[in-house]
Amino acid sequence: MSVDISPIRQIARHAREHGEMIAVIYEDREVAYAEFHEEVGRFAAGLRADGVGPGDRVAYAGHNSRTFLVTYFAAVWVGAAFLPLNFRLAGPEIRPVLLDARPDVLVAEPAQAATIAGFLGELSVRHALLIDDDPNIDPAPELSSGWQSYRAFRLAHEEIPPHAPQHDDDLAALLYTSGTTGKAKGVMLTHGNLWWGQLNVDSVIDTRFGDVSLAVAPLFHIGGFNAFTLRTITRGGTVVIRRQFDPAQALSDLVRHRANSMFLVPAMLAAISRQEGFGEADLSELRSTTVAGAPVPPALIELYAQKGVLLQQAWGLTETAPFATQLESAMTTRKLGSCGVPMPYGGVKIVDPETLRDIDEPERTGEMWVQGPNVSLGYWNNPEATAAAFTADGWFRTGDIGYIDADGYFFIVDRLKDMIISGGENIYPAEIENALNSHPGITDVAVIGVPHEKWGETVCAVVSFSEDPLSLEEVREYLAERIARYKLPSRLVAVETVPRNGAGKLDKPVIRARVAELDSGERAAPIPPYTEVIRVP
Repeated sequence: MSVDISPIRQIARHAREHGEMIAVIYEDREVAYAEFHEEVGRFAAGLRADGVGPGDRVAYAGHNSRTFLVTYFAAVWVGAAFLPLNFRLAGPEIRPVLLDARPDVLVAEPAQAATIAGFLGELSVRHALLIDDDPNIDPAPELSSGWQSYRAFRLAHEEIPPHAPQHDDDLAALLYTSGTTGKAKGVMLTHGNLWWGQLNVDSVIDTRFGDVSLAVAPLFHIGGFNAFTLRTITRGGTVVIRRQFDPAQALSDLVRHRANSMFLVPAMLAAISRQEGFGEADLSELRSTTVAGAPVPPALIELYAQKGVLLQQAWGLTETAPFATQLESAMTTRKLGSCGVPMPYGGVKIVDPETLRDIDEPERTGEMWVQGPNVSLGYWNNPEATAAAFTADGWFRTGDIGYIDADGYFFIVDRLKDMIISGGENIYPAEIENALNSHPGITDVAVIGVPHEKWGETVCAVVSFSEDPLSLEEVREYLAERIARYKLPSRLVAVETVPRNGAGKLDKPVIRARVAELDSGERAAPIPPYTEVIRVP
């Protein structure tokens, strides 16, 4: 039996049965389900009237917003695939993504439209729609050539058409990887992938009808997109959307809206914990807090646990829509640092990346492979990358290094590509980063390998401090009690802010490039400001 799993069915049901319930709170503007359903439906009517449907793509370029969600659900309504774009990308970065995806309709905020304007003519889009009805966005001075009014397009049709049924293998979204180390890859996610991903979340996390979820992580990223935001709307709850993350505002929203769930990366949680009033803030309603994107420092887990908030570490990638493993809240403090066990509907195993043989021994590291109905079909227009990452028998090679303990719990060590080989020893930067993140005077840290004449590579710590920078000797002394001496950094770079990408992850390619520029004496684009550079011979 072929079942229609389109999320439009659920939105229509909520609009019919409890239309006054709030679906979205966007920058304090409340939108009920009945209004949201009509807004999505009228935009879908415009798309349908123009012939947009299965096989087409609808792109969105902009910050978190109500329009982001309206665009996604309108695309789903007519059977098209949704393409969310990283709003931080510069023209040379976003151009190859758009040329690869070839969207039929492009919805953009003014800032992103200005970035795209220079090559808009190359895209051959049927409609380039400039968002002109959001009071939270600085308006464009005028509608430039090639752009139409989003508001006029959305309101042009009053009769709402029936939605296009969607099934497991129908393409729902294209989410492009960052492309910082090469060509960006468009991850193909089907409605089945998203549906099973949401079912996995609901199976292991305490989510309920009527929940309030805080959405401050970028929605173009799979964690912010499918972890709670989409499932909250389809399940019947309220999503509180902020255009971007502000730690003080996030803390205020958690208390004011009595949020029940949220998805964040560790750096965001750390920033919230440093806000004035955190100690007294009432977070008693926050029962489902999932953290992913990077290993969670044990000190951060313990800090939130003291407030009764049990951080549930998850692990996944865009290709796993979103999670492959999850650590249940009851095990948060018992299995510090673990990303948990495989999701109910899927499998995870450890494989030797060289021999490709399964590793069964506890504590032995290898590459983590994932299988399940939530796993992507592959990469858009890229059969070579698909063949390299997805095996013939359905396993996805993640590129993450980890191990499983004797109790069956998985631990992430690092990315395979980030591993440092110094004097023949394998060193995983994440282990050092976790240890340094527990220091009260350190606000953020990235560890990279840099060339060394004798050892091949050596460890360099790029650190931002809350007050006066520590010396290299002080950093090494602190770490010496926590990790082996051969892993200690021999270089320290103190910075004001450690670069992170749009998903909140450490931007290792940028960090490596900036440190290399420092070594070569090229200061055109350094990590601002370099306050200290220390080496150990």
